Amino acid sequence: MSLSVRRRPLTAALLASTTCLGLLTACGFSSETGTDTGSKASAGGGSFPVALTNAWGRTEVKEKPVRVATVSDGDTAIALALGLVPVITPDVEDGDPVAEYKQRAIAKLGEKKLKTYDDTDGTDYEAIAAEEPDVILGVNTWDMDTDYAKLSPIAPVVTFADKKQSDTLTWQERLKTAAKALGLTEKADAVIAANEKTLKDAAAAHPEFKGKTYTYSVVHPEQITYMSYADQDPGVFEQLGLVKHPRSKDYSANKNGVSLENLDELESDVLLMTYPFGDEGLLSASELETNKLFRSLNVVKNKHFAVVPSENTLASAIAYPDALSAPWVVENLTPILAKAVAGK
Repeated sequence: MSLSVRRRPLTAALLASTTCLGLLTACGFSSETGTDTGSKASAGGGSFPVALTNAWGRTEVKEKPVRVATVSDGDTAIALALGLVPVITPDVEDGDPVAEYKQRAIAKLGEKKLKTYDDTDGTDYEAIAAEEPDVILGVNTWDMDTDYAKLSPIAPVVTFADKKQSDTLTWQERLKTAAKALGLTEKADAVIAANEKTLKDAAAAHPEFKGKTYTYSVVHPEQITYMSYADQDPGVFEQLGLVKHPRSKDYSANKNGVSLENLDELESDVLLMTYPFGDEGLLSASELETNKLFRSLNVVKNKHFAVVPSENTLASAIAYPDALSAPWVVENLTPILAKAVAGK
């Protein structure tokens, strides 16, 4: 599957850690979103104007936006989660089918497909300008350093308060930032609460998950990557009750390769693998799963091993959770985990 930069390449996605950024210290400034606390905006009531300080300057949204443009797949997910159909979005599918959870949201909003621009060569500023957006969402992009100067004359740009936040904000923080500018803070809170309830309900329905150690690994072209390292933020696996294996302390974002001679490092109560690169990976699924050392692992012999599919975007949705994908991830991941825990 071909993924553009704006969709976040799967290689990077599956190596990245989405973490909360520490508090910024500035007088009269909300560190989470970069919103001026002295603004006339009311977060709950959605009153305007709303002033937002960002890494490149200051954005003022004078009236409640109606026409919203997006510059990344993550920003499109935010708009859809908040009940808005973007007037234009980047074409991140590159000919592939639209992710199921995204298509569901589009259909729920009464549309069949979104209007897109070709982002092969970057953000198409002219295409965005032609749609006359009231606001441009860019809270989930790596390209704002290049884009901001060309987007800001078109419409107010909603983005992060610090350049580091392109990698570090949680999906909840990105959603809240966008919602503040759109006058939809209460809607964002409802979306977050609904997602939390989905996870809690799934965990409650599967008490057998609680306390089981897990290892999650990705077969990249250059290595087998130990993704569930100790400093990796708790994700959906742990929200469903699993815990990292004690061995995870031996791995980090910068030390995460597992050699074929040390496949026993993958041992745990539950082993989850994904193969997003197919034949271009270090080795194929059949090559790994017929490897003698791999087959000798207790977790494999006892059938507590499962593959997280990448073809349906589940692996990438786990790597980069957002408000739109979270319920779908739980829906699709839970039965995989149930079978692995049960040894089926």
